[in-house]
Amino acid sequence: METFVLVHGAWHDGSAWDPTVRHLESRGHRALAPTIAGHGKSAAKNVNHAQCTESIVRAIVDRALRDIVLVGHSFGGTIISKVAEAIPERIKRLVFLNAFVLTDGNSLMDESPPHYVELFEKLSKESSDDTVMIPFPIWREAFVNDADIETAKWTYAQLSPEPYQPCKDKLDLKKFYSLATPKSYINCTEDTALPPADGGWHPRMSSRLGLHRLVQMPGSHEVIYTNPDLLADKIWEAGRD
Repeated sequence: METFVLVHGAWHDGSAWDPTVRHLESRGHRALAPTIAGHGKSAAKNVNHAQCTESIVRAIVDRALRDIVLVGHSFGGTIISKVAEAIPERIKRLVFLNAFVLTDGNSLMDESPPHYVELFEKLSKESSDDTVMIPFPIWREAFVNDADIETAKWTYAQLSPEPYQPCKDKLDLKKFYSLATPKSYINCTEDTALPPADGGWHPRMSSRLGLHRLVQMPGSHEVIYTNPDLLADKIWEAGRD
């Protein structure tokens, strides 16, 4: 039996993982999906990246979890990298699911396509609380492109505005890159949330991990919604000894 801690991406909260959690638990594993600070429809959005990280550290430590497989999706990759620095002794393996693996000293926005940076800067300034809500056309075409229109609309309704400060915070990742913690990368082959012409998620992000286990599956950036059962199987494959 494995213990999985699943960390969601931008615009999501922990409930996005519910079907994946159920599938992992049906196989006899333990799976938890905490919500990052500042995320969710009712959350206060005035958080920074360190506070986001600390909320996941606390979720692990307060439950006395050890020997865990820590999974991060998209923005969640930046969180699990810093969690690994804080509590490396509790983590068995890190799994990045089409997730950001930032270079030392960069922010998420430093590694995002210029058209996203321009749009998100504009949206954050127009908001009343320094948040960004992904426009539906981008969600539909680039994030959940393997869904029908009804599913795309339903999933979009589950989202909430993303705190922008954590995306702008530059991260010191020297300790992360010194860790011997085993790492895996799950690549969804139809994911176009990062432009494939620029290397996409794989190999652009995955190659930064050095030695790692690569696991691939069909689907978009949002297989968390569109194929959670297969995703659970691939998470197990990525996390197994």
